Amino acid sequence: MEIITLKSRPDIRENDKAFPAYQQFVVLLEEIRKKEVPDVVAGKINEYVGEINEISLSGREMKKRLNTVQSNIVRLLVKELKIAPKNYYRMLWMGIGMASFGVPIGVALGASLDNMAFIGIGIPIGFSIGIALGAGMDKKAKEEGRQLDVEVKYL
Repeated sequence: MEIITLKSRPDIRENDKAFPAYQQFVVLLEEIRKKEVPDVVAGKINEYVGEINEISLSGREMKKRLNTVQSNIVRLLVKELKIAPKNYYRMLWMGIGMASFGVPIGVALGASLDNMAFIGIGIPIGFSIGIALGAGMDKKAKEEGRQLDVEVKYL
């Protein structure tokens, strides 16, 4: 099944808020078309694209809707096909590292030194651990051909 094209919106070029998100969404769809996508997943992506094609929002509302739909498509690709955009795992694990590794390390350090002021030291340590783990996962995905040649930023 072919992934449908996003409807051209010449009026969106004038909007400085929605235009970068719109361009990024177009590039994401182009990259998805380069991959082998099963009909079920392509059908779901087509539903999302059709939803964007039907709405007549502009400005901030359009940007919010584009970011939401884009997030849903990326989550669908990761869940169903294990295909992710560039730096997806790095950004995901950055937050997980701070919360899962950084805070406990900071608490342990603060408790062992009897000074809870050291709790803040654990967060950058967890940040570093998370980025390292995520970068490794991104590298593995790229080597296996499971990475899209686009970096998704929520502008």
